[in-house]
Amino acid sequence: MILDAFFTDHATTEDVTVRVVTNFLDEQSVPAQERWFWSYHIRIENHRDDPVQLLTRHWQITDGRGAINYVDGDGVVGEQPLIKPGGSHDYVSGCPLSTPSGIMEGHYRFIRADGSIFMVEIPRFKLVAPATAR
Repeated sequence: MILDAFFTDHATTEDVTVRVVTNFLDEQSVPAQERWFWSYHIRIENHRDDPVQLLTRHWQITDGRGAINYVDGDGVVGEQPLIKPGGSHDYVSGCPLSTPSGIMEGHYRFIRADGSIFMVEIPRFKLVAPATAR
């Protein structure tokens, strides 16, 4: 798929791949007020032989000063998608920071068809405002 070329970071855990692409949102950022904003597009691909369901998310968000914020919750953007073998789930969300750069990483908690739980890594990815990109 052509869209795959846009995903910059990825990680695979137990045959579930998480791909990420970020986009700086200049129109929602106000540097004079120490507010920078990014959207991120996540694609979760199931390369397993059984369906898996995403139950929870855990994010570690580190700003450019090293301050860490943790975000935990059920599902993603209000959904707990069931992903069939060979299928995928895409969603878009956003992240504000008080610095022009930062890092996001984390994991999802999934359940298999047999009821067992496993964690899937969300790859570490950078959030960098264009004026600060180096």
